[in-house]
Amino acid sequence: MSDIPTLPVTFRPGSTRVVLLTAAVAIFVVITAVAMLLKQLSPGERVSFIFTALLLDAVLLLLARPKVVVDEDGVTVVNLTNKRRLEWAEILQVTLRPGDPWVFLNLSDGTSLPAMGIQPGLAKQRAIADARALRALVEARSTAGPERHQS
Repeated sequence: MSDIPTLPVTFRPGSTRVVLLTAAVAIFVVITAVAMLLKQLSPGERVSFIFTALLLDAVLLLLARPKVVVDEDGVTVVNLTNKRRLEWAEILQVTLRPGDPWVFLNLSDGTSLPAMGIQPGLAKQRAIADARALRALVEARSTAGPERHQS
């Protein structure tokens, strides 16, 4: 049971997030500098350069958003554009098969929810460890039964 993290815990792709946020800053700085250095640009064209940099940054920030937050009451999955709160009883299984882009949660309603906050992209071993930790938490909470939550 020592591999079960203490709650609350947040899983997110740290390396991927660092790369995306660094790229966002670099893109904004470079495009803004180019817009200011090109003397032949009108003020409107400069603004359009900066607006384009902001749009690119918005996409990168969206890609850096995924996380899985686990607390005593359940799991919150934050993906690119949506957020879903799950009770422990709703999660039947946590899977990360070879080749999967991220963890999938098999739910009691027969669906599967991607949990993009745990992804093996740049840090495969960390993602595997995080998936195992989440699986251990789900198994521990699902065997505790509903009476555990009534206290």
